[in-house]
Amino acid sequence: MTDNETASEREGVPAGAPEEGAAAPTAQPDPAATAQALSGEIAGLKDKVLRGLAEMENLRRRTEREVADARTYGVTSFAREMLTVADNLRRALDSVPDEARATAEGPLKALIEGIELTERDLLASLGRFGVKKLDPLGQKFDPNLHQAMYEVPDDSVPSGTVKQVAQAGYAIGDRVLRPALVGVSKALPKEAVEPAPANNNVGAK
Repeated sequence: MTDNETASEREGVPAGAPEEGAAAPTAQPDPAATAQALSGEIAGLKDKVLRGLAEMENLRRRTEREVADARTYGVTSFAREMLTVADNLRRALDSVPDEARATAEGPLKALIEGIELTERDLLASLGRFGVKKLDPLGQKFDPNLHQAMYEVPDDSVPSGTVKQVAQAGYAIGDRVLRPALVGVSKALPKEAVEPAPANNNVGAK
């Protein structure tokens, strides 16, 4: 044994071997791999956040739309029932001839004016809840707003024009509460033009 031998060698432990109880050296992580993993995790979290924000925005818009619809269309059933009252008032007024209405006096005149006032007040009340009367006379027939009940032969207007209104229509908001019952113009059939008789004497002397 030489003087250069270490204590470990004297104790039978090879030189350079890790001492008993000493921690083994840990492998250093790859910076590139770590950065890539963190980047992927951040991208995933960002996607989740964006999805969550989008869902919250959709929920907010849907809630606002439902609240607006409830405010606008919540009275639909009641308004539809009131249309019967409006129809009866209009029928009562239409049953009085124009001449009789113009010359009415006393109780009859007061009755007519009372019915007219009631009709105006009813329509005004419905209007405050977004209900409006459709007046399609002279308009082009629209199946979304009108219901054709019959045809009216008429060449004075384009075919498919509303010529008569049998029952008024109503809308609430942007929805049809009740379509108008109408008569639609139809072009008159064109009469066949008979050919002029041949003149066999043309050129004859």
